[in-house]
Amino acid sequence: MTLPVSLPDTENADSRSDVAVLDTIGKTPQFWDRNVIFFANLLGLFFGNEEQTQMLSDEVGEVDSYGGRLLPILDLVYPGKGENLLILERAPDDDLVEYFSETAGLSLPEMEILSHPDYLKLGEELSGNADSEIDFIYRICEHSAEFVDGYVTDSILSAVARKSGKQTISSHEGSRFGNNKWMLHSFIEEQGLPFPATEIVESAEGISKGLGSLRQRGFSAAVVRAPLGASGIGMIKIPDLADCDEIARSVPRHFFTEGPCLVQGWLSPGEFGVTEVRSPSVQLFLRESEVAMYDITEQILSKASIHEGNESPPRYLEENNGLREELLRQAGIAGGWLYRQGYRGTASVDFLVAWTEGGAFTVYICEINARVTGATYPSVLARHFLPEGSWLLRNLRFDEPVTGKGVLDLLGASGDLFVPGQSEFGVFPVNFNFGKDGLVHKGQFLCLASSPRQSKLLLRMAEFDLPCRIDRD
Repeated sequence: MTLPVSLPDTENADSRSDVAVLDTIGKTPQFWDRNVIFFANLLGLFFGNEEQTQMLSDEVGEVDSYGGRLLPILDLVYPGKGENLLILERAPDDDLVEYFSETAGLSLPEMEILSHPDYLKLGEELSGNADSEIDFIYRICEHSAEFVDGYVTDSILSAVARKSGKQTISSHEGSRFGNNKWMLHSFIEEQGLPFPATEIVESAEGISKGLGSLRQRGFSAAVVRAPLGASGIGMIKIPDLADCDEIARSVPRHFFTEGPCLVQGWLSPGEFGVTEVRSPSVQLFLRESEVAMYDITEQILSKASIHEGNESPPRYLEENNGLREELLRQAGIAGGWLYRQGYRGTASVDFLVAWTEGGAFTVYICEINARVTGATYPSVLARHFLPEGSWLLRNLRFDEPVTGKGVLDLLGASGDLFVPGQSEFGVFPVNFNFGKDGLVHKGQFLCLASSPRQSKLLLRMAEFDLPCRIDRD
């Protein structure tokens, strides 16, 4: 049986890109030659959709401290001649900051703290031309950086730029449209690229009909995907299409805020001749005149396809002739589309690769993440410290809350801690996440090594040396 691949009429398809697309895999791309005021507005990912924002907070936990992942990479991505300013939703761990600057030798940006509620309040006051936040805007105005940026360029960030006389790196439309799965799917269809069996559903009332159509096509499972989503939010897997009415009725209406939902057949080994499924991702950097593809990673996903980590390079690339080339070909096409939306900065193109009997494979573009992604931090740091090596990033949650110093001391005492100039491999703690008690509840840990096998060994050693368990990112 063949895969249920949709291949549209390509007679009028145009995959040309009006921007240069560069293959810089394994090398650090030419990042910005400018400085920035960067808002870690992670809780703004859904552009004001507060229902999805609350779901993200509930699902991920300690989400206000995830912006700390930007601290070690900001000056690497924006290495201008002046100073960068990082505006976090929560202060980072002091001992981890010292590790970055004193042990790892990284240049760090200036920092200020602006909680998500205060960020929303700032937006309300700017839209009403109120002056109660004039001191904060004055500090932005006085900073030497000419640009502002964030995880997303939402209406608040755009208003801050206008009020302070700065420029945004990406346009509001580029950031919003660049993350829209429905718009990307329309482009994929126009270009004649393969995509899984898909039903476009305009409202919650149409979900059952879309699932029924997939069931008739032979699928046993499906997924409902909102136009905007992150970390599993905006996605509902339907594990059994034979009994899905209740789940279909539970799809929230706020899924449709940014446009129609995609209802797609779920490809699994054992169905339609599929023998194996993988989830690679190509990391991009979009400048004013070019799109650089600088890393190929494998996404580590839970059974529900929620992101749990990344590693590079994917071990199966060398075993499959033509796979690397096809991933980069489609990533280049998608990167050109993202560029035309007006987005600039770091991004990723996420894929699904399905193998069938006999070793043939089909590559599908799943989504574009037009932002600093979960793979941006490890990839940038790995290319900086060990450009020819391998890396693995995982989230570790501690059995009991600990101090940041305690984590660093444990890694140091075991010899696992990465120390540039002294270590050929090691564990680089990227970020710590705090609970309400002010202690570290989990963290993101980067295993730097010469091979994928060695990076996995480092992870096992870190799990042994720290009182922890693997947890989603």
